[in-house]
Amino acid sequence: MTRRQVPRWSELRDLVKLQRPELSPTRRHLGAALTVADLRDVARRRVPRAVFDYVDGAAETEASYRRARAAYEGIEFQPRVLQDVGALSTATTVLGAPAAVPFCFAPTGFTRLMHHEGEAAVARVAGERGIPYAVSTLGTSTPEAVADEVRGLPGSRLWFQLYVWRDRAAAEELMARADAAGYEALVLTVDVPVSGARLRDVRNGLSVPPALTTKTVLDMARHPAWWGNVLTTAPIDFAALAGWDGTIGDKLNALFDPTMTLADLDWVRRFWRKPLIVKGIQTLDDARAVTDAGADAIVLSSHGGRQLDRAPVPLRLVPAVRETLGPRAQILVDSGIMSGADVVAAIALGATSTLVGRAYLFGLMAGGQAGVERVTDILTGEVRRTMALLGAATVADLNPGHVRLAP
Repeated sequence: MTRRQVPRWSELRDLVKLQRPELSPTRRHLGAALTVADLRDVARRRVPRAVFDYVDGAAETEASYRRARAAYEGIEFQPRVLQDVGALSTATTVLGAPAAVPFCFAPTGFTRLMHHEGEAAVARVAGERGIPYAVSTLGTSTPEAVADEVRGLPGSRLWFQLYVWRDRAAAEELMARADAAGYEALVLTVDVPVSGARLRDVRNGLSVPPALTTKTVLDMARHPAWWGNVLTTAPIDFAALAGWDGTIGDKLNALFDPTMTLADLDWVRRFWRKPLIVKGIQTLDDARAVTDAGADAIVLSSHGGRQLDRAPVPLRLVPAVRETLGPRAQILVDSGIMSGADVVAAIALGATSTLVGRAYLFGLMAGGQAGVERVTDILTGEVRRTMALLGAATVADLNPGHVRLAP
């Protein structure tokens, strides 16, 4: 027979691990999130549907975004065992300067819609963690205000993203302001001759600043904290387009210039002498053309699937573009990156670095600056773990032999 006895406290003491409860619901939810997908679920609950759908959605049937995600999900890693990864480093070099991790924060518009701290919160995390951050023309904070937030942070690297405007004088003024504020590179986005058809936004009636309608008033009851922040902080508007009335689609189509050609890169170069990154490349021919025209780096991008439906998958372009361009230009890639393993796969295929957008916006919606910090921790941890399991001690060790793209 089994003999039973009442355990003594000395036997139980080491088993009892009581922790002080976290009283902040935001900190509790962020701490429980183990993946970007977990933070997406938190974000969905924290903000109005129109705001969440703006981040989560894509153009028309959203096939471009689904295909981009499917490419990453179809990656098969090829690990090398018995490799010394005891001193593993995620550090790399982008545009001739150090970056702590092989991912950058992509330019995103309307950022204060996601959380009232907006670009300032993202910039602070980027500066503290040594991550390049591209601030958007369609940002809700001025380039100068964002630069002021990170002044003095040794890891701060700010890039300014520019759309080619119909009003060239206004674009020239913006480039001059970004230059004067200390931005180190210009990200010229070239895949937006017109705005894509983002049907979720149309159906939700999304506007900047948010409009008080019967639908949004009812939504206040479900998201009082978000609306409280909107109504008690500075009005949300495009920092570069303040006072412009109309829907988001009207604003964007009035801004974008459908007549832009490759020759306009010469115009940009006359007003911007620092590194130039051309974003929105989706074919090998265009990658070659903009590099020949003087781009220092390109971003293989389908705009996160938010412009052309059924666009090429940027990840699949990386090997051919790398083989063609060689060392002439640095290659970044975005669209569909939702984990550190995705980042590692892109680097192994030949990318210099990557851009993440939706991922950090989910964190921002979930918990402001603390949410962006949590996304950064998750992605960095996943990058480190994937590299170690692949047998790559440094970012430079990653190579095409570590990955296999699904047919």
